[in-house]
Amino acid sequence: MNNNKRVKGLASGGILLAFTVICVFLASILPTSVLSLYAVSSLFISVIIIEFGTRAGWTFYLASGILSAVLVPRLEVIPFIVFFGIYGLIKFYIEKVRSRVLEYVLKYIYFNLCLVLGLFFLKELILGGINLSVPVYIVAALSEVVFVLYDYVYTSFIRFYGTSLKPRLKL
Repeated sequence: MNNNKRVKGLASGGILLAFTVICVFLASILPTSVLSLYAVSSLFISVIIIEFGTRAGWTFYLASGILSAVLVPRLEVIPFIVFFGIYGLIKFYIEKVRSRVLEYVLKYIYFNLCLVLGLFFLKELILGGINLSVPVYIVAALSEVVFVLYDYVYTSFIRFYGTSLKPRLKL
């Protein structure tokens, strides 16, 4: 890799890292749009993976997780570290499977594992202090519907980036 491309990659990664941490920070302080901000924060890693590969993606995930934990030293950083921050990498590896059914099964297993851990350990954070009269299995079912929408939007963003943004940005 020549020096010019390396500098461009570092600068691009730094800017995307800043956007990621800003989204996580805003998710920790704003009373609404928390899941939307986490979802947006998770998109930046896909740009890194597309432009610089999975090795850079892992480095970006570690850097964004550590920096978020340092700058947002509250429990609100845990959903990013456990699910949203790494989802781009998980999605990349799962989508290498050539079976669409197995792909969705693996994604659901990962999501449900994170959901169960979240509901057991971070119930207050996930539900925002709301005392629900709705059974947990209904919350889980609704969460799965939201996850399908999130995965669809994530895939749409990747396509949009590849067809429209990447040629214009020339990272």
